[in-house]
Amino acid sequence: MTLLVRDAGLILRDNLEFHLEQGADFFIITDNLSSDGTASIIDEYVRRGVAESIFEPSDDYSQGRWVTRMARRAAELGADWIINSDDDEFWFSPQGSLRETLAGKPVGCQALSVERRNHPPVADMEGRWFADVMRYRERRSHNSLGDPLPPKVCHRGFADVEVMQGNHAVSRAGALIAADHCASIEIAHYPIRDYASFENKIAKGGAAYERNTELSPGMGATWRYLYNLWRAGTLRAWFDQQLLTPERIAEGLANGGLTEDLTVPNTLRRRSLQ
Repeated sequence: MTLLVRDAGLILRDNLEFHLEQGADFFIITDNLSSDGTASIIDEYVRRGVAESIFEPSDDYSQGRWVTRMARRAAELGADWIINSDDDEFWFSPQGSLRETLAGKPVGCQALSVERRNHPPVADMEGRWFADVMRYRERRSHNSLGDPLPPKVCHRGFADVEVMQGNHAVSRAGALIAADHCASIEIAHYPIRDYASFENKIAKGGAAYERNTELSPGMGATWRYLYNLWRAGTLRAWFDQQLLTPERIAEGLANGGLTEDLTVPNTLRRRSLQ
């Protein structure tokens, strides 16, 4: 698994432990200018022998180039499957471990398209573990612009792979690799948790996108949209509108828009008992 992180100290350890439980062998982690405890967490897993770290000092969010570097390094290390993930994405298989599910894919399958489903933030989360509180998952998720949330792609290890910005597609020799839709793997997505970490992410990431002169203005549209809200002083109001109140939870469970999903906290509790 590759991870590009910045100020991920509140979630990174949970992400790594969850995917170790799912059967991940090794992590390649790029730290892009973290100013919290992220670097020390990465060092801990490097010392355990399950991770390799890269420090990226550029501040223009060249995600495609940086993740491509990690994915090619993973292939060099002999990875059979490579998952290019974000720190707020938890990949799992309801039918068994992630490792077992990927191992069962036919040889001709080169890439898989996997759906993400959001776990919305919940009111009164301060001081509480996100995985415990954010237990309700949307049956169909949309991004901040109201469009269907695009899936992510994992792929076999190729030395010449190129990962597109956003981790939504991969290519070789300039040709996209066809990704089979995979219903046997899911991604639990926790993109918005507490307001402080959310604001930090949007402020730094949005500014980094603006500094990148290689990307088209339409690339990273959701991040740019939220960054403009932050600059206008309305990001907090937008955040508050996303919060699940007890009334919204009851309504969502009643109409089928929400379902309770405890995969992440249950997996992490089980691992902590080992």
